[in-house]
Amino acid sequence: MKTFGIIALGLCGGGSMMMTAQNPNRPRARELGLAMGRFSPGAHNAITDVPGVRVGHSTLIRGDRVRTGITAILPHGGNLFKEKVPAAVFVGNGFGKLVGTTQLVELGQIETPILLTNTLSVWDAANGVVDYMLGLPENADIRSINPLVGETNDGSLNDIRGRHVTRQDAIDAIRAAASGPVAEGSVGAGTGTICFEWKGGIGTSSRRLPEPGGGFTVGVLVQTNYGGRFEMAGVPLFQELGRTGIRRGTEKTGDGSCMIVVATDAPLLGHSLQRLARRATLALGRTGSAMNHGSGDYVIAFSSSPEVRIVTGNRRIPLSSMLREEDLSPFFQAVVEATEEAIYNSLLQAESMKGFQGMEVEAVPIDEVRKALRKYRKIR
Repeated sequence: MKTFGIIALGLCGGGSMMMTAQNPNRPRARELGLAMGRFSPGAHNAITDVPGVRVGHSTLIRGDRVRTGITAILPHGGNLFKEKVPAAVFVGNGFGKLVGTTQLVELGQIETPILLTNTLSVWDAANGVVDYMLGLPENADIRSINPLVGETNDGSLNDIRGRHVTRQDAIDAIRAAASGPVAEGSVGAGTGTICFEWKGGIGTSSRRLPEPGGGFTVGVLVQTNYGGRFEMAGVPLFQELGRTGIRRGTEKTGDGSCMIVVATDAPLLGHSLQRLARRATLALGRTGSAMNHGSGDYVIAFSSSPEVRIVTGNRRIPLSSMLREEDLSPFFQAVVEATEEAIYNSLLQAESMKGFQGMEVEAVPIDEVRKALRKYRKIR
């Protein structure tokens, strides 16, 4: 494997960093000529195209051991405990640690920011969420909080046993959350992740439904850290790039994890959101994953619509989603398209990285990917 340096973006001596813009040194899928699916993306082709949704990262790159971080997704900019959002979770394969799941399943609502991090840092991140929420002046009287924290295992590039993520890193990621373009690739919770033996990371995409369908938006953010036989828009990159999915001379393939967060501004409640979340895993299959035994594949879906928020002190209960179940098919199509593209963006935007114990992981080679796409598809 080739030797390469670490892109540290101005860090000297270690620390954390915040990034809010997409990586200008690497293309996204659409810049390679890939426009997958039926629907068009929103303005930023990101989960933040859903009104009110914000994303923040805390990226930790220190010395030759620490390659990890936190990504925070905020369903809206207000106090989530006072204005909870309807939500659902779908488990594709449950080899993971998703803190806060049981209350989400029971009540169908989210009351804190959603955080993604590494496997052994979910509890530290959860404590950071609790600290942040309890610190809001209007929450001075609350005595229970349900943090929602997902993870993937970045222990190849990162000294995961060192548990370097702190409560403050979680708070920093929440406070850094913003609308607009979202930093992708080797940032936040994607700093140390690996996907299909290439450098994985954070990726995002969105789809806007046509006005006759309500003009709603579906946005997706992924944390990719899984394996299999990598395909992009049907092109067998595992074959063209010489990475078959068989790792280190064993037959163990496809293990790893993928966290998927789905947002929409459509006024959907728990049952409809659960149906929406379920469809997102179809995109994993399109990219070459079979959600193997050791893979933790979770989808969290929520609605940011003010119409269906559960507001403290408001006794009005939203009784319907205002959309018939038979009207959801376009949403299902949109979430599959956006999830697939978000996965591709997570790989295309990621930088090569050297980390813990000399582990080196290359970024997907753009020129070779472009060549393969031209071979199988008509792209520029």
